[in-house]
Amino acid sequence: MNDFRFTMPYSVRVYDVNYGGHVANSAVLNYFQDARIAYLKNLGGFSEMDIGGGCGLILLEAHVKYLAEMFLGEKLVIGVKIVELGRSSFRMAYRIERDGKATAEGETTMVCFDYQSRKPRRLATEFQDKVREFEGL
Repeated sequence: MNDFRFTMPYSVRVYDVNYGGHVANSAVLNYFQDARIAYLKNLGGFSEMDIGGGCGLILLEAHVKYLAEMFLGEKLVIGVKIVELGRSSFRMAYRIERDGKATAEGETTMVCFDYQSRKPRRLATEFQDKVREFEGL
């Protein structure tokens, strides 16, 4: 996790587990969202509904690579970072580890979205500045 400046602990919950006895595919996307929410708050008190400039976020694309099963009660660490900033969007990378070994990795593309006008907008300068400072972009 050395390449992630933000990480958070996570324990696998009973409702994360599917009939196969391991973490469900859908739960991993929820893990990514939980980590993204924590990252935004840590970055500057932002949220998915408010990243400055009157905008929130909307998910454009998600990719997940499952590397190992995860089971009820296991202690995980989730790393998240912004790896690319665009004019109105950014790309985030995620890594989930158990005992220092990857169990899942992924990426999402997030778009700055004005929920009142229902249209994408440019990322607020304050948000971009905070990301560049934190991530060293």
